[in-house]
Amino acid sequence: MSAIEPPHVLDNPALASLTGPHAHFAERRGRVLRYPVDVSPWLALPDEPDAADWADLAALAGPGAEVPLPGFRGELPAGWELTLQIEGVQFVDDGLAAAPEPEAVRLGPADVPEILDLIARTQPGPFEARTIELGTYLGIRRDGALIALAGERLHPPGWTEISAVCTDPAFRGEGLATRLILAVAHGIRERGETPFLHTSAGNTNAIRLYESLGFRLRRRTAFLAARVPERLGEERESVPVA
Repeated sequence: MSAIEPPHVLDNPALASLTGPHAHFAERRGRVLRYPVDVSPWLALPDEPDAADWADLAALAGPGAEVPLPGFRGELPAGWELTLQIEGVQFVDDGLAAAPEPEAVRLGPADVPEILDLIARTQPGPFEARTIELGTYLGIRRDGALIALAGERLHPPGWTEISAVCTDPAFRGEGLATRLILAVAHGIRERGETPFLHTSAGNTNAIRLYESLGFRLRRRTAFLAARVPERLGEERESVPVA
């Protein structure tokens, strides 16, 4: 009889991050952890949450709050409303030609207003006022203006997620995103860690790019969000999640 393999850290990367290299960010209630809301919307449930975990999540988030449930597959408790469900994919480094980028500059807190403006115009995903604290963020400037960006987000032991990859529409087609991805990956590898990333399953252009660079599909996942009941304990049928 073969032994059951333990879960991989990338199966629940937010939990692995918040109990590992990002533990100093963790806000905890019971077995539920989250980042401060001005750092990241990501939170972490145990692999198999029970009723007490859902109650702790509700108390941590507050009545009526919308919370992300990345990777969750199961049944929402009574009273919870599913508000978002997007199929996603997780890719890992499988031979990237990682290299420094001479034109890239390291971004810091003073650059956050420009970062938020670029994020708002390109919509690569959430970026908050303190997201810059999660890791290294690199940008490319032209005539002083920030036109492209990529950086680090989740940080499970031995791994670092590449995130916030975006380019000003006026400068697309120059390969800036590729150069920044490879530069961020180079920094991750220099620490002895392995890059990984997420995208939606329907983002075929991004998937083709990642595969061409040397990323390999590791698993399919889902990006979910749900609304905490306005009145905790209100009775309603549970909601299955595909």
